Amino acid sequence: MTTETQPYAPLSHDRSCDEILAQTDLLRDHLRGADLAATVPTCPDWTLRDLAVHVGGAHRWVETTVRTRAVEEVSEKAVEGFDGPADDDPAALDAWLADGARRTADTLRTAGPDLPCWTWSWRRDAGFWARRMAHETVVHRADAALAAGAAYDVVPEVAADAIDEWLQIVTYGQRIGFEQALLDLRGPGRTLHLHATDTAPEMAAEWLIELRDEGIAWRRGHEKADVALRGPLTALLLAFYRRVPLDDPRVEVLGERELLEFWLERATFG
Repeated sequence: MTTETQPYAPLSHDRSCDEILAQTDLLRDHLRGADLAATVPTCPDWTLRDLAVHVGGAHRWVETTVRTRAVEEVSEKAVEGFDGPADDDPAALDAWLADGARRTADTLRTAGPDLPCWTWSWRRDAGFWARRMAHETVVHRADAALAAGAAYDVVPEVAADAIDEWLQIVTYGQRIGFEQALLDLRGPGRTLHLHATDTAPEMAAEWLIELRDEGIAWRRGHEKADVALRGPLTALLLAFYRRVPLDDPRVEVLGERELLEFWLERATFG
């Protein structure tokens, strides 16, 4: 089964817009009182301020893309305020983040999910960007929380959808031959299982990933595999996105750990 036939619908357009705002507010909470010059351990080329500017710049870039109904990639130079506030005052950064998230969510809501526009993906509409920016903010909020020593949690439906979306992105990247590392993720017959241990059965927060000769396939479900990664859903998300190591005490690896490491080293995009 490929990602296009998954029975679990992604976050709705409106919910994705809600999450852009909610996750940005939580990100701002992590940044308040933190040393913005501190290095982000999971993105060591960035300081906390760099991370915040990356997220806020991405929001504004998407807002411009959707508002102008762009048919090709928008230059960063064409995006007003892309590089963040000129003022180093943390209050200015906080206000800039809040304003960018609000503008982006408003533009996406007005556009609706089916508005045609440029994307780099299998979808060419505003709906793609709403979901992508929601999860972009979810994951980079983790980076900020880890750097600031703040608590981090994601509600189950958002965390599960973030895993779904990442699998879809990796599958797409392999299909278009984005880079050799993705092409290395082929069979025969190697399988990985992700298992959230703290969710209700109706969440179906389990995934089977198959590395077939013809490419990656995945589906939700409880099935045996060559290696399993188990743990609470938020911790599972963090490990799968390589934000915490596999020896983090919140997660457990059963079976062929080397296969999971092989996946994590190569399942990248961008």
